[in-house]
Amino acid sequence: MMAKGYWIGRIDVHDLEAYKKYVAANAAVFAKFGGRFLVRGGRFENPEGTSRSRNVVLEFDSYDQAVACYHSDDYQAVMALRSSNAVAEGDMVIVEGYE
Repeated sequence: MMAKGYWIGRIDVHDLEAYKKYVAANAAVFAKFGGRFLVRGGRFENPEGTSRSRNVVLEFDSYDQAVACYHSDDYQAVMALRSSNAVAEGDMVIVEGYE
């Protein structure tokens, strides 16, 4: 059995209305690659290091699926909605789960 893959994103949203377009568009791409939200915003505490205003964790069936989703033409087109015009900025890591 393969270990699952995860996206861990930390995001600062600068234009909420434009960011909503990114959120609406990413659902179909994540579904195509089997991505499921485990964390999507919500309360958090940052006892060490730095933080951003929004935290997101997506789970995929495998690390390979997580990487393929990020690098897909579909997601890159959707990501442009977030990246253009300083809608949001953030940090992203794709990590293999522990079995």
